[in-house]
Amino acid sequence: MGRWEPNARGRLERAAMELYTERGFDQTTVAEIAERAGLTKRTFFRHYTDKRDVLFSGAVVMQAAVVKAVAGAPDSATPLAAVAAGLDAAADLLQERGDGPRYRYAIIVANPELQERELVKLAALAAAVADALVDRGVEDRTARLAAEVGVGVFKVAFVTWIADPDRHDIGHLIREAFTDLRAVTR
Repeated sequence: MGRWEPNARGRLERAAMELYTERGFDQTTVAEIAERAGLTKRTFFRHYTDKRDVLFSGAVVMQAAVVKAVAGAPDSATPLAAVAAGLDAAADLLQERGDGPRYRYAIIVANPELQERELVKLAALAAAVADALVDRGVEDRTARLAAEVGVGVFKVAFVTWIADPDRHDIGHLIREAFTDLRAVTR
C-alpha cells in the first residue's frame, strides 16, 4: 500500500493498535507505526501529536456526541435522565467500533501512564456534561454531581461490557447500571 492511499488516519490507528497489542505500548515507536501503515513519520505527526494520542483521539468525538445528546434531551428530563441520554450516544459510538474498544482498554490497563490519561479524559467528559446540564438550567452543584455519577455508571458498564462482550450491548449495560444505582440509593 502506497503513501498516497486514502484513510491515512485509519491506517495509522490500525497499525498502532496491532503493534501495541503485539509488542506493548512502550516498546512501539512512531516510526514503526508509520512503517506498518505504509506511511512516513511526518504523516503520523500530521494526524497525531504523539503515540498516546492514537488511543485517545476518539475522546473528542465521543464527548461532542454525549454533550449534544444531553443538550437535546427532552426539557422534562431529570438531570440523570439527560445524562443517560448522553451515555446512550456514547454507547452507539462504542458499538460501531467493534472490537477496537476492547483492544484499546487492554492496552491502557497494561500501562499506568495511559491509565492516568484515561482518567483525565473521563474528568473532561464529566466537566463537559456538567456544563451541558447547567446550560439546560440545572443548578451547578447538581449538574456536577449528576455528571460525575453518570461517568461512574459509564465506567462500571464499560468494564462489564469489556469483560463479557457477548452478554449484552453496552447501551443495555448502561441502563442496567442506572437501575443498580437507583437500587443503591433507595
